[in-house]
Amino acid sequence: MNGLALINLSYVFAAVLFILGLKMLSSPATARRGNLFSSLGMLIAIVATLLGEGIVEFQWIALGFIVGGMIGALAARLIAMTAMPEMVALFNGFGGLASLLVGSSALYLTPVESGFTLATIALAILIGGLTFTGSLIAWGKLSEIISGRPVLFSGQRIVNGLLLVVIVGATVLFCLNPSNADYLYVVIGLSFLLGVMVVIPIGGADMPVVISLLNSYSGLAACAAGFAIDNIILIVAGSLVGASGIILTNIMCKAMNRSLGNVLFSGFGAAAGSDTTIEGEVKAMSPEDAFYVLEAASSVVIVPGYGMAVAQAQHVVKELQELLEANDAEVVYAVHPVAGRMPGHMNVLLAEADVPYELLLEMDAVNPRMETFDVAIVLGANDVVNPAAREIEDSPIYGMPIINVDYARTVFVLKRSMASGFAGVDNPLFFKENTRMIFGDGKETISQIVREFSN
Repeated sequence: MNGLALINLSYVFAAVLFILGLKMLSSPATARRGNLFSSLGMLIAIVATLLGEGIVEFQWIALGFIVGGMIGALAARLIAMTAMPEMVALFNGFGGLASLLVGSSALYLTPVESGFTLATIALAILIGGLTFTGSLIAWGKLSEIISGRPVLFSGQRIVNGLLLVVIVGATVLFCLNPSNADYLYVVIGLSFLLGVMVVIPIGGADMPVVISLLNSYSGLAACAAGFAIDNIILIVAGSLVGASGIILTNIMCKAMNRSLGNVLFSGFGAAAGSDTTIEGEVKAMSPEDAFYVLEAASSVVIVPGYGMAVAQAQHVVKELQELLEANDAEVVYAVHPVAGRMPGHMNVLLAEADVPYELLLEMDAVNPRMETFDVAIVLGANDVVNPAAREIEDSPIYGMPIINVDYARTVFVLKRSMASGFAGVDNPLFFKENTRMIFGDGKETISQIVREFSN
């Protein structure tokens, strides 16, 4: 077997590992193994590429490997689970920037005459640049360095359309005259600007969709870069990331009963709230009183949200679950597809606490039996349990599928205050007859209930 055949065989093996890893990521039970399979596939692909290109001097590659490995290890160890969405957004951005740099190097390191190759270079630069700055804006919104509210102005869509027209025009001129680098600089600069302009009108509540979409963009940029440098495995890996990102984005949109166009162009959250006045009396309850209700309960559903991540309450929640089960109560978790700040955020947190995967129920599985639960504990969730999505037609979230916790016999809402959720929409759940508000830090509240059980 000659060297080229061996390298191609390595690429095929790496691609198989990518596909298997992606398949395993669809289930929390196999996600960790899937991540290892995908990582092994990428390692094989990198080694095969280095050997295939005949690279002899590896000192810079080794340096990059060491520095990058240290950064990755530190990020994995030091970044809190609450900051995971922000880290994913940054990773998407760096992936786009890498594709932009690969596309640029393909032009300047070797002479390029093929119109197709020139077009793929320009496409890698365009999508990569857009992904980079768009991801930075998403990171800023998620970390609240930038306001999570949409930034809108008159004629915004026209401006974005003109930017795209100019980029396309500069791309065409670049392909016709690749020796003139000015056109390429225009594409780079405007792609950075377009990334900012595309993401700033999107409200913070839509960030899970934006993250998955930007992830898809990073894959498409990598795919275009693969065509630019004629690397098969980069094309395959980029295509898989791009396709899976689009599929996930579609799932997120369906979970909010909105189209992708509506997410990208509606400016959701710009006018949060509605003209409807929510009336009712808020009934507060202490953790000690909540214990007596839970002690008598035979079935409990726990609905986690971003507040659980902030409070780092997943471990004490697992402790409460075990105490309830020891008290002969059935306990399950209801996880909304867009709970948290990124897809799968709650699943990751609960998996970290070793919550059995079979107890994590999707919205469609738990809603039909919600009326049978004695108690629903809402821990840090807000928008995904907001009855306004069913009841108030002029609400910005009207029509969004929610977890119908208000149908349970008793609802405990654990919150620090009466503040609205990330979408900025008031929640009538707080005023329902069967709702009891338990104010305070979520972790401390659950810990107090756990202590009551222990006593």
